[in-house]
Amino acid sequence: MESGPAIFAGVVFALFGGALLAWTGVRVRRGEPVAQGVNQMASAALAGLAAVIALGLGTYCFTRI
Repeated sequence: MESGPAIFAGVVFALFGGALLAWTGVRVRRGEPVAQGVNQMASAALAGLAAVIALGLGTYCFTRI
């Protein structure tokens, strides 16, 4: 009964993390800023870290099923 919310949360975290990681990679590859007014490397690193954390949380949710 409690696996439904875990599946939903896992899917949301996985989709968000994957999309953020892909978006950040495209922006960095094109040489465009990830965040305006911030150092490009710092913003890319922070966005990449957030994406990896979201993917990790998605994996954690899927292991709780």
